[in-house]
Amino acid sequence: MYSFKTTGVCSKQIDFQVINNKVKNVSFTAGCSGNLKGLSALIEGMEINDAINRLKGITCGNRETSCPDQLSKALEQYINKQC
Repeated sequence: MYSFKTTGVCSKQIDFQVINNKVKNVSFTAGCSGNLKGLSALIEGMEINDAINRLKGITCGNRETSCPDQLSKALEQYINKQC
């Protein structure tokens, strides 16, 4: 399980796995429970680069980031640590 501490959003942490280059078992600590469960279900099994491309740059209200954007950052960090 990979853990990522978020910044600038209500959620505090994102945990996930990557198996065969696919995003699995995403869970958020804190935040908007229903929305984050929905987001997690929607990207379950998605190729990691596809998930990054779809989520990167999404904002929340006046914030420069969002939970989906933070997830894209977490996935990018995961990729960079694998190299």
